[in-house]
Amino acid sequence: MILKENVPVALCSDHAGFATKQAVKRWLDEHGIAYKDFGTYSEESCDYPDFAHPCALAVESGECYPGIAICGSGEGINITLNKHQGIRSALCWIPEVAKLARQHNDANVLAMPGRFVSDDEALRMVEVFLNTDFEGGRHQKRVDKIPV
Repeated sequence: MILKENVPVALCSDHAGFATKQAVKRWLDEHGIAYKDFGTYSEESCDYPDFAHPCALAVESGECYPGIAICGSGEGINITLNKHQGIRSALCWIPEVAKLARQHNDANVLAMPGRFVSDDEALRMVEVFLNTDFEGGRHQKRVDKIPV
């Protein structure tokens, strides 16, 4: 499990990812996993960067680890998160991709498309993401080449 003791998971979404984020929060609560919700807090139209940037900063600083981010397609929030040097956000749509993102890329944020995955699919991805370790080895040298 990639969770760190006494460090909450960072959560964020826009309006299109809000319902999925609420399902993720319920799942985290059921599993006794602490989190910090960086918003949004309703389905009222909003801009994903307003929530992605604070989420990314919290993961980069170590205040939270890892992160989970959701918008309609997953693309916008993922692009925004990856503007931060310390973030490796992976857009995932099935559990197998979430697992590989952790194993091979040491992804520290799971980004999901709220309009294109069911709550059950999203929760399976969250579970896999949180329970998969980075393999290191040959993958580490590649991850080391990511920052510019």
